Amino acid sequence: MHNANNALRVLMEMRPALDGFYGIPQETRLLYGVLSTLPDLELSGLLQMSKRSVRGGVYGSVSLSEAERVHRFARVVVSLKGRSALDWKGDVAEWLDHFWQTWRLRWGAWTGLGRIPLGHFETRHFRDFVWQELYGRSLPAADREQVLQSDYRVCAYPWRRMHLVGIERAQVLSRSRYPVLDTRGLDVFVAQTPFPGRVSAGTALVVHYHDAIPVLMPHTISDRAFHQSSHFQAMAANVRSGGHFVCVSDATRRDLLSLFPEAEARAHTIHNMLPAHYYPAEPEPERIPDIVRRHLHGEYEGKVGGTVTGKSRIYPLARVFHNEEEKTAFYARALGPGTRFVLMVSTIEPRKNHARLLAAWETLRGMLDPELKLILVGHIGWDYQTALEGFLPWIEQGNLFLLYGIPADALRLLYRQAVVTVCPSVGEGFDFSGAEAMRCGGVVAASDIPVHREVYGEAARYFDPYDTASLVETLRQIIYSPDANALQSQLRASGAAQSARYLPERILPQWEAFLRGVKQG
Repeated sequence: MHNANNALRVLMEMRPALDGFYGIPQETRLLYGVLSTLPDLELSGLLQMSKRSVRGGVYGSVSLSEAERVHRFARVVVSLKGRSALDWKGDVAEWLDHFWQTWRLRWGAWTGLGRIPLGHFETRHFRDFVWQELYGRSLPAADREQVLQSDYRVCAYPWRRMHLVGIERAQVLSRSRYPVLDTRGLDVFVAQTPFPGRVSAGTALVVHYHDAIPVLMPHTISDRAFHQSSHFQAMAANVRSGGHFVCVSDATRRDLLSLFPEAEARAHTIHNMLPAHYYPAEPEPERIPDIVRRHLHGEYEGKVGGTVTGKSRIYPLARVFHNEEEKTAFYARALGPGTRFVLMVSTIEPRKNHARLLAAWETLRGMLDPELKLILVGHIGWDYQTALEGFLPWIEQGNLFLLYGIPADALRLLYRQAVVTVCPSVGEGFDFSGAEAMRCGGVVAASDIPVHREVYGEAARYFDPYDTASLVETLRQIIYSPDANALQSQLRASGAAQSARYLPERILPQWEAFLRGVKQG
């Protein structure tokens, strides 16, 4: 944290970093990490929860003993980790506070008066918590001391509740408006998605815009009614209020401007960056069986027929063995050094197009290679039932492996060892997996959508995401054609150059120039 009088004072939303490994959570951590290295930039993070209130924090200039300050900071930690009420009296107090917060937010949204106060949270007594919860899943340990120099602001009001008051106003008056965050003294506030709030005069709002999928592909998202409406209404308000937009790709920028052409002069493209722990290395095939075995999903309790029915089903997402000896022998045999496997890294949800890859893989096994394995890495998302049903027979046969929670070191080896990493999504804002695979020396096949052409360039082979035969032919060329080895070598070399565009040292100067330009107006 830098304290020069002319320092650029930036507050960044950290809510996504509290949950998840990849995508927006990862990019939030990476961006905070690199911005924290800039001289003459005073960086702090905004702590806020999606659905729960954040308790504690120090507000205003009230005089407190050091012990009381630490106690209030500790309450922030407790509320970020889960339930903060001690007993029924605490539950009643939280229930009453919920109504008070809602009416205060409504007042700010409808009248435009008042401000949402932001509390303070100091890192120095809670360094382990801050590192483990916010950064440890994406940043290398070497960055720890740098990011722990920053302190934080606290927004007690839940993000979702702020969205709802804006949507409520739009339903009555046909135009959303949101309460004002008290950002006085800050030059820039960077939000990670369309933000349900306004900023104080003198503070510039910057939306780090990842994709327009909630508006343009609402059939593929979770909690559709809320996410579609909240995304659109907050974005419309951010545009009207003069916000700036940093889009993660030109394709995403085009989508934004197709909805709000009036934002053209304030919409910029700065690509996502890749973590430092992905880099070219030699294959280590002997480690693959143990990686797969340690990170299998196991049993998953999922809903049947939608969440309304309340019915659940247990999905056995890993093969069952009679004893440990049998299990060890199977993984050594099924994933030994000569094993060929196709890799996909993505949350299991409809837009990611797992069904297309599964169908193509089944065809390849039947036509050319009955020993070809499929490894899928990702958490279970939503509308997953059809995909899981398709996986189950192959899981039981020991030909498909469904993994999650893989650390970067292990994922790097999977990217390098796979015969090809497939990115079959029908819609993306950037798509980390292909670029990560390229950085690790892997080979990539991707759906022929604009963002993939932009981000992956000539370093991938493309296929029609709606045509199984197209994917089969692309994989056949990469894996089995007479010139497959030469093609793979070419793709690896091209991928190394293409993915280098997204290294932090390439992206950070673009962010620095942008933020300083915003301050200068």
